[in-house]
Amino acid sequence: MILSTTPTLEGKTILEYRGIVVGEAILGANIFKDIFAGIRDIIGGRSGAYEKELARARDIAFGELKERAMALGANAVVGIDIDYEVVGQHGSMLMVSISGTAVRV
Repeated sequence: MILSTTPTLEGKTILEYRGIVVGEAILGANIFKDIFAGIRDIIGGRSGAYEKELARARDIAFGELKERAMALGANAVVGIDIDYEVVGQHGSMLMVSISGTAVRV
C-alpha cells in the first residue's frame, strides 16, 4: 500500500478513484503520565510518555486507513491529511484522524 500526502504519485498513473478513506484513534491519557509530563514541562525537555501515546494513536489510525483502502480494492492512498485533537472532559483524550483518497495505480 502506497501512502502519500501528495495528490499524485510520481511515476505512477492513477487508474481509478475508489473513494475517501478515514482512520481514527482516540486514546485516553493516564494520570501518572499527566503528572510526569507536567514535571517535564516545569523542568524542560520532551514528554516521552505522550510522544509514545501519540505515535501509538497515529499507528492505529494509519492501520485503519490501510484496511479501509484495501477493502475498496485500492493499492494506494493519496492526499493524506493528519489531524490531531484533544477531546473529552478537560482534554483527557487524544484523537488522531487520518483521511485520504483510496486509488488504484
